[in-house]
Amino acid sequence: MGSLDAEKLSKKKASLKAKPKSVAPKAAATPTKYKKKKGQKNTTRKAKNENGNDEVQAPSASASASEQLSFFLNEFQSANGIQLSSLELESIKESCILELSRSLDQDSKSLGMHMKAAFGSLWKEVLTEGQLLEGKIDPGSPAVLIISSSALRSIELLKGLRSLTKECHAVKLFSKHMKVEEQVSLLKNRVNFAGGTPSRIKKLIDIEALGLSRLSVIVLDMHTDVKGYSLFTLPQVRDEFWDLYKTYFHHRLLQRDLRISLYGPIPNDTW
Repeated sequence: MGSLDAEKLSKKKASLKAKPKSVAPKAAATPTKYKKKKGQKNTTRKAKNENGNDEVQAPSASASASEQLSFFLNEFQSANGIQLSSLELESIKESCILELSRSLDQDSKSLGMHMKAAFGSLWKEVLTEGQLLEGKIDPGSPAVLIISSSALRSIELLKGLRSLTKECHAVKLFSKHMKVEEQVSLLKNRVNFAGGTPSRIKKLIDIEALGLSRLSVIVLDMHTDVKGYSLFTLPQVRDEFWDLYKTYFHHRLLQRDLRISLYGPIPNDTW
């Protein structure tokens, strides 16, 4: 009897060893942040700017007009602690966003090509000619105004317009090494492109040296500096920009007299 029990016990142990263990279903994996694999290329490229420094370029697949508008309006409301009315939101259409060519990088060297494409068949007449036309082309009134967070960045972007500004030079509108009186003098001529920082731009509009009668596009530089700050995040500059925008540009956007170009990559988590 004892040997029979021992034999049964031995068979039972062998059966248990052969039987596969039951595996409980795995829980759904928690999403993790994408990590670039070793050797994998980043879709955001770097190029050398005019000063030989690395400049981040926008990914080739940029945000759509709808996504850019959503980003811009969210930034506007957040920075100013306001809530736009439904009537105002309905008045701001996607068409107020200037969609740029996705086949071109959004770096300083490509700005001229983007602007040329934006004005279509009128690019030469609007962006390159240097003569004032009474009743049509007012002095000191650019067709394109480029707004950046610093004087250095403004210079980099204006250099990208050299092919379009041989006859009519772009005007620098920032305070570093430039007096207001000097800029007022330059603005007495025809101006197709002007670029600078929010504070000086607003001051020149306030004193009626910088005109807005021809203004068709404002280019808002989304480039981030070495510390990660941009036009929308550098504290004092951000406040100065929104003051400028609210005072002189928002009503023109509502009237559809102005288009905005967000030049460069915008944070993916904001749209």
